[in-house]
Amino acid sequence: MTKKIRWGILSTANIGMQKVTPAIQRSPSSEVVAIASRDGAKAREAADRLGIAKAYGSYEELFADPDIDAIYNPLPNHLHVPMTLAAAKAGKHVLCEKPIALSAAEAEQLRDIPDNIVFLEAFMVRFHPQWQRMREIIRSGELGEIRSINAVFTYFNADPANVRNQADIGGGGIMDIGCYPITAARYFFESEPERVVSLVERDPNFGTDRLASVMADFGGGRQLSFTCSTQTAPHQRLQIFGTKAKAEITIPFNAPPNERTAITVDIGAPFDGSLARREILPACDQYTEQAEAFAQAVLGNAPLPWGVEDAIASMKVIDAIFQSEKTGAWSKVAR
Repeated sequence: MTKKIRWGILSTANIGMQKVTPAIQRSPSSEVVAIASRDGAKAREAADRLGIAKAYGSYEELFADPDIDAIYNPLPNHLHVPMTLAAAKAGKHVLCEKPIALSAAEAEQLRDIPDNIVFLEAFMVRFHPQWQRMREIIRSGELGEIRSINAVFTYFNADPANVRNQADIGGGGIMDIGCYPITAARYFFESEPERVVSLVERDPNFGTDRLASVMADFGGGRQLSFTCSTQTAPHQRLQIFGTKAKAEITIPFNAPPNERTAITVDIGAPFDGSLARREILPACDQYTEQAEAFAQAVLGNAPLPWGVEDAIASMKVIDAIFQSEKTGAWSKVAR
């Protein structure tokens, strides 16, 4: 029988209920045994809906449960660090939603996590075979030297009650979705940016960044450019330009779990892309892949390539983007 880790879910947030928790339940090495909310009735209803045995009316009760090995934390951004630390200090491994913190300084508090605790910021995209295959293509040299990564990630949400539109708790497009192009560039360039410059437009009522365009200099002639928005038509794109060819992931960030995905490689002749090579990848739930990889790390079978320092590095880029917004100039990414 496959050994399983036992999960507790922190809160009844939509992303947890609709995507991540069901995906964790499909992981061969995972079992979801409890869920907690500050509203006990909501916790019980969510537990019944998902077939979870235990429901708690406080997060502290969940942390105290000796039958739980790991916690999934999908709380609003301002609660990522404090609740992750509380769970880790209670001896629980933690998978926490992105972005990990409100700033790099706050993220650095995660260095207090005990060494025997597995921690991961939940960028599920890194576990999808399409990202892994794209990295293989880049490393093979087929694209030549990678010079430019271009990304777009947008949606429309003007609901004032939505946490993404509440500036004081970490709302806004850069925190919510701009972090994905940043992660993509760090993943595919396999390095960190040196400086960034940003153009940001904020919602006059919410105070959140609703449209942002960012350029990041990775050194050696390598650049990332991306646009993210919380108030434009939904769209996503990820293109990687090399000296020999261009590659694109068709649905880079929200890949449907039950549908195949595609990568194209195009040498630019003809310009319309009609002769581009197209690779089809099988359907895959990237949240399940993430949960399984996390479980294997907890079980001691395969360590994760990312942890606290990776999460801090990501926040340093976001900090620099907001600093550039204030100054209107290039901002160095802290080291």
